[in-house]
Amino acid sequence: MNELLASALAAHGGSDRWNRIRAIRVEAAISGAFWQIKGHGDALRDIRFEVDTRRERLTMDFVGRDRRTVFEPDRVVLERADGTLIGERQDPERSFEGHQFQTPWDDLHLAYFTGEALWTYLNAPFLFTWPGFECDEITPIEFEGEIWRRLHVKFPDNIKTHSREQVFCFGPDGLLRRHDFAIDIVDPSTESHLYAQDYRDVDGIIIPATRRAYTAVGDDRIVLVAIDMAGITVR
Repeated sequence: MNELLASALAAHGGSDRWNRIRAIRVEAAISGAFWQIKGHGDALRDIRFEVDTRRERLTMDFVGRDRRTVFEPDRVVLERADGTLIGERQDPERSFEGHQFQTPWDDLHLAYFTGEALWTYLNAPFLFTWPGFECDEITPIEFEGEIWRRLHVKFPDNIKTHSREQVFCFGPDGLLRRHDFAIDIVDPSTESHLYAQDYRDVDGIIIPATRRAYTAVGDDRIVLVAIDMAGITVR
């Protein structure tokens, strides 16, 4: 195994502990300018989601709104809390063809994007031990006085995620500091930087409760995406 990956796995709780869990449950608020651009400014303000750690699947409940989404690589579903189907989309990735950064999304677009994004975030770095992943350490960088080691990860085709190739930056303690990627279904020409902070020990698994992505608007820096996790449990 790649030495940097082994170090990151140990820092985030270790493979032995990870392999004993099946899911991560999160209560969260997600906000930022990106969702307003896509026409869903307040849609994620109060959500509960569950990330499957053994297959690519994520369910999300919209608190107080009788809405639930189910994300899987080849299908997304919008339903009521009792399971009544509202809408579904097969092969949902294809529905983004022709989209640009300013293109608004419907509810199933939102379900697909949030599903593949949050599933990737919560399963990293343990996900990289699955068959088909290619991991290589690349040149480190310095950021605000710290040296960050960087892991270049190539995802297999069967995993739906932001892009095939992504970079994960780890601090001296082995914990994730930043996740760098392009978003193919949004704008493959622009790299995003998602910062991870506020690490918590959740029954032996070390998880960042806060993530931020920023963008420049003139001389100002605004929050493009903000993920704040209030409650995190594993089972």
